Amino acid sequence: MRIYDPNQEVLQSLRGTNIELILGVPNQDLASLVSDAKAWVQNNIVAFSPDVKFRYIAVGNEVKAGDAESQYVLPAMQNIHNALVSAQLDGQMKVSTSVDATLLGSSYPPSAGSFSAAATPYITPIINFLTSIGAPLLVNIYPYFAYVGGPQHIDLSYCLFTSSGVVVQDGALGYQNIFDAMLDAFYYAVEGAGGANLELVVSESGWPSAGEASATVDNAATYYQNLINHINNGTPKKPGKPIETYLFAMFDEDQKGPAETERHFGLFSPDMQPKYKFTFT
Repeated sequence: MRIYDPNQEVLQSLRGTNIELILGVPNQDLASLVSDAKAWVQNNIVAFSPDVKFRYIAVGNEVKAGDAESQYVLPAMQNIHNALVSAQLDGQMKVSTSVDATLLGSSYPPSAGSFSAAATPYITPIINFLTSIGAPLLVNIYPYFAYVGGPQHIDLSYCLFTSSGVVVQDGALGYQNIFDAMLDAFYYAVEGAGGANLELVVSESGWPSAGEASATVDNAATYYQNLINHINNGTPKKPGKPIETYLFAMFDEDQKGPAETERHFGLFSPDMQPKYKFTFT
């Protein structure tokens, strides 16, 4: 499970559930953690551990290289990690940050995956730090946005895991779905930035059920179920290696925007009724 801020009510409700959690540090809070993170860790982690099983601390979400917050991400990560070490909790959870595909300067074919010139000075020290502490990089992977950004170039079946055969041949590797292609592009980019042994965790992936022509309940149900079925297979670059993946999102968010689709990524409606029937096997 993933939450995007240390909501005390949610954390209380997770006590004793054995649900592993990604706990987010909101982007607007990063600057306050540059000088010291001990109080934040004490109030939001130590106070709930071991009753709440923290898996990762996501320090910032989709911070871009040019964002004002970018200068705070790595120092905040380091300070939170140091506070966890002081609390003797660093062996139970890992510190990371969550990034998206806008950091990539090239992603096609996947083997050409690399970070943009603007993003490289920002992400490379983060990759080095994650490697040094044995933590993964969290990446948000959205075939939906790739599709709506260029539907004339990308077949819908390639995005929904329904292609009948290889769509993109990249040397010896064949890609039947764009999820694998996007994730492997990140793997190649990370390797090129010195993170050959860095693991990736898909911290968000989803498909909206309304808001434009391809955002339908049927497409979303197909995407989610096929993603669930697929992740144990790994990618062409990492075959047989299960992909730790988090579905986005738990509930529709009727106040989100500006695009109408942003309100319809939930697995549940606001009245807590499920929108889909999934099989997790």
